[in-house]
Amino acid sequence: MTTSLPSETKSPGTASGPALLVLEDGRVFRGRAWGAVGETFGEAVFSTGMTGYQETLTDPSYHRQVVVMTAPHIGNTGVNDEDPESIRIWVSGFVVRDPARRPSNWRSRRSLDEELAAQGVVGISGVDTRALTRHLRERGAMRVGIFSGPAVEGADPRALVDRVRAIPAMKGADLSAEVACTEPYVVPAVGEKRFTVAAVDLGIKGMTPRRMAERGIEVHVLPATASVEQVLGVAPGGPDGVFFSNGPGDPAAADHPVALMRAVLERRIPLFGICFGNQILGRALGFGTYKLKYGHRGINQPVQDRTTGKVEVTAHNHGFAVDAPLDEVSRTPFGRAEVSHVCLNDNVVEGLRLLDRPAFSVQYHPEAAAGPHDAAYLFDRFVSLMEAQRA
Repeated sequence: MTTSLPSETKSPGTASGPALLVLEDGRVFRGRAWGAVGETFGEAVFSTGMTGYQETLTDPSYHRQVVVMTAPHIGNTGVNDEDPESIRIWVSGFVVRDPARRPSNWRSRRSLDEELAAQGVVGISGVDTRALTRHLRERGAMRVGIFSGPAVEGADPRALVDRVRAIPAMKGADLSAEVACTEPYVVPAVGEKRFTVAAVDLGIKGMTPRRMAERGIEVHVLPATASVEQVLGVAPGGPDGVFFSNGPGDPAAADHPVALMRAVLERRIPLFGICFGNQILGRALGFGTYKLKYGHRGINQPVQDRTTGKVEVTAHNHGFAVDAPLDEVSRTPFGRAEVSHVCLNDNVVEGLRLLDRPAFSVQYHPEAAAGPHDAAYLFDRFVSLMEAQRA
């Protein structure tokens, strides 16, 4: 089944010509080449954020995913050199309805399609993203290919479907080591240094250690393959706290981070995890994880903090979740644990808290890149844990 292609005017010097988006269930969407020309594959997911596309593109958690933007107009503010969350674009492909003909923002340095082309990211524009999003909501996130230029000339869509079905699925994928740093580095504290934290990079965004640094924390960012000896070695006497970051892939395949987290919990070091780190904590406590039908992605997801009763608007990017009891305290190898946060859209577990050890996690992004700022208090909660431990 295909969708009709709306008329579109391409700006001079950008990609042009027909393009195809082919889903593994056989549905085909027609559009126009945008960004780099060629072919790309990944898992098709959609993001509901109306802004923040630059942070989305550079979030390592989107590794091996083709992102569909539900907001119709993308690229209005162009691309700047201040907002990237990592050193490169990580999405495998980018799908939009109506790309901006020209950017209009005082910080813009180049257009979005120029940036996509420069980094070799194959995109498609002119797609009915409403229809595509509804399809993914009904059928679930699935494998996808985008084809343009020579890859689409005279191509048989049925043959392209076979190529899409041949790529690896996201379930079972162990990807954190592919996006993490290979060498440790330090983000110094802003102002007076109060604490030293070892941050395990599973796909960390650049704003996250900066938010900790703003609170007087010296952050030692370590590779995903770090040992417990490396974690303990970031400071004499060990770190004041350990942080596990966001990242891509299936948590059920991430055995090393789970073993590392258990070693941290055994030593009762204050621990904070976000996103993938929340799933790793779930596994470390003995809970299972599962793949969501289409996931949570965007900067407008409502979550309730059960410890305060407050509702936050939060930034999400996760296709997997923790399978833990919502309304009872669980017994784990590290003491009692409870679900601390829950998504108000679908009751998915969005946070965990240990009651007998200094450890907690959330399934979303409190660093507010890009927005909102409702969850910034979680970094202060981490500081409070370290203060209490020191006292």
